[in-house]
Amino acid sequence: MADAVIPPAVLRNLSDKLYEKRKNAALEVEGIVKSLAATGDHEKISIVINLLTNEFTSSTQANHRKGGLIGLAAATVGLTTEAAQHLNQIVPPVLDSFVDQDNRVRYYACEALYNIAKVVRGDFIIFFNHIFDALCKLSADSDPNVQSAAHLLDRLVKDIVTESDQFSIEEFIPLLRERMNVLNPYVRQFLVGWITVLDSVPDIDMLGFLPDFLDGLFNMLSDSSHEIRQQADSALSEFLQEIKNSPSVDYGRMAEILVQRAASLDEFTRLTAITWINEFVKLGGEQLVPYYADILGAILPCISDKEEKIRVVARETNEELRAIKADPAEGFDVAAILSIARRQLSSEWEATRIEALHWISTLLNGHRIEVLSFLNDIFDTLLKALSDPSDEVVLLVLEVHACIAKDLLHFRQLVVFLVHNFRNDHSLLEKRGALIIRRLCVLLDAERIYRELSTILEGEADLDFASIMVQALNLILLTSSELSELRDLLKQSLVNSAGKDLFVSLYASWCHSPMAIISLCLLAQTYQHASTVIQSLVEEDINVKFLVQLDKLIRLLETPIFAYLRLQLLEPGRYTWLLKALNGLLMLLPQQSAAFKMLRTRLKTVPSYSFSGDQVKRTSSGNPYSQILHDIPCGSQISEDGDVNQDVGTSNLHNGINFTSRLHQFAQMQRQHRMHAKVQAQSRNSSASSSKDVQRSEEPGHQLPLDNSEPPSRSSRKGPGQLQL
Repeated sequence: MADAVIPPAVLRNLSDKLYEKRKNAALEVEGIVKSLAATGDHEKISIVINLLTNEFTSSTQANHRKGGLIGLAAATVGLTTEAAQHLNQIVPPVLDSFVDQDNRVRYYACEALYNIAKVVRGDFIIFFNHIFDALCKLSADSDPNVQSAAHLLDRLVKDIVTESDQFSIEEFIPLLRERMNVLNPYVRQFLVGWITVLDSVPDIDMLGFLPDFLDGLFNMLSDSSHEIRQQADSALSEFLQEIKNSPSVDYGRMAEILVQRAASLDEFTRLTAITWINEFVKLGGEQLVPYYADILGAILPCISDKEEKIRVVARETNEELRAIKADPAEGFDVAAILSIARRQLSSEWEATRIEALHWISTLLNGHRIEVLSFLNDIFDTLLKALSDPSDEVVLLVLEVHACIAKDLLHFRQLVVFLVHNFRNDHSLLEKRGALIIRRLCVLLDAERIYRELSTILEGEADLDFASIMVQALNLILLTSSELSELRDLLKQSLVNSAGKDLFVSLYASWCHSPMAIISLCLLAQTYQHASTVIQSLVEEDINVKFLVQLDKLIRLLETPIFAYLRLQLLEPGRYTWLLKALNGLLMLLPQQSAAFKMLRTRLKTVPSYSFSGDQVKRTSSGNPYSQILHDIPCGSQISEDGDVNQDVGTSNLHNGINFTSRLHQFAQMQRQHRMHAKVQAQSRNSSASSSKDVQRSEEPGHQLPLDNSEPPSRSSRKGPGQLQL
């Protein structure tokens, strides 16, 4: 039937290897189809199209396939306005030829579809997705001629789409989204070109579908081709401008994409993403509230970015975000933001850790109840942050802790955990102890801090740690300007009930360290008790550690903090117990030590005033407390320096302080320390004996004596919390 419509000679020429013969045959086909269309014989037209498809475009011979493509294009031209009803027969075989193995066949397929599209124009749109997919592949074709033909066809299709009212963006977007992940540079250029063209059509709302292909555009920003990066950036800039001018934008979905891209390894991608986030924070308002945590997670690392431009934009965005007042009822997720801040506290970058702490402070100030309900999730991290190498970070952590500790329960918890951390990490106490305690004393009440620490340390089971901790606290008390008011209060211990209460509170834990007790007594001006404590010391108490601490105290006595004590030496008749206490310390020091010479020089300057008879008796009759631990019952009367009008026989207590009881308390604690030291020594000796038994054959009978009688040199030891002089 088809042979009757198309002469055999035309069919032979249509498959000829010469292009001119195929072209002439195509013109013959065009004329035949035109005649059939004029008579309305569409059945024969369908027969002709089927012949061209089955016998030519599906042939195994390349020349047949080329002739078939030219013939289909010619038939479409012959149909002119009536071609639309036959497109379902014509277009599919042409599209199938786009993947033909022969370069020339693919080229003729482009040429044929170009001619078909010119004829049918808008009716062509129903095949748009298939044509777009085919062109996408051809844009990366290995043959430059095919690429060139595809580009020509692409331009024509763009023109048709922009003028058509039948184009469906909804059907096209899934295909575009799928293709956006292709890495081929030619395909990427092809895709960006289409996005730009479609966005320029007023009737096509590309902005509404931006979340579907936004990630693909950001992915192109890191392409190795400068041209592709530039095209993607230009498209993104245009979309961002449209977002600023649009009253309705889906910020949420895009925010998720931007957060991921802000962590890109590519610098330009990070900068673009953080710039978009910055604009979103300014424009998004309530829409972005549920995404605040994710946005914060993107911003905080960028604050420490190596690129200054990124750091600047990130800091600006961070401030904008923190300034927004949001409520949990609006979707503001306090727990999620706290989790982000906690995670960023482990960042290797100081600036990021600092901003994370600022966020925790902001949340505490604005949503305290919610934050405290999640305290267990962040408390350990905040405690670990106290070991941060940055002083600024540590100070901010302390501010957060102080804010949390406004409640009595959390205050107690803070101090308990702080002591626990110091116990487990002695380096934290040594390196950060003074900074932490001093800052907490400023942020919270210094007296409250010291009272709570004393209460905890009084019952501390680890006696070695308790001694070290008390020594550190004592040194801070004696030297820190932040604790000047606390020192002034302690100086009033004998005349002021508040001072007395503080003295008694600290005394209980200060008993862990003889030198701390002596320092406390000198500070509180309870000189007679200081002298009694000194004379109660036994041989086991006066060891190397004690002498090192004593050396530090003697040097501290020469500082401005103890100026009042040195001035009291101008009245030896009134402050006889002070003299006795200082002389007692002098007797404990090795004569060749610098501290001995320093204290002896100071005592030589004391004026030789005459003493009253009673005072001579009091000071020359020996230590009135020499048998106090056994002979004097609790409640016995003690008189302190400076009380010239005190009636020696009228009171058993001084301002309510039972010094006899305090001395028993000190002696009991020191007995515990001595027993602990003895057990440790026995353990060490046992271990040493075992070791010697193993090594006896190598070193028979040789053991070096352990001599603790002499103190180390000034620079040989440095304990945690000790003043290095």
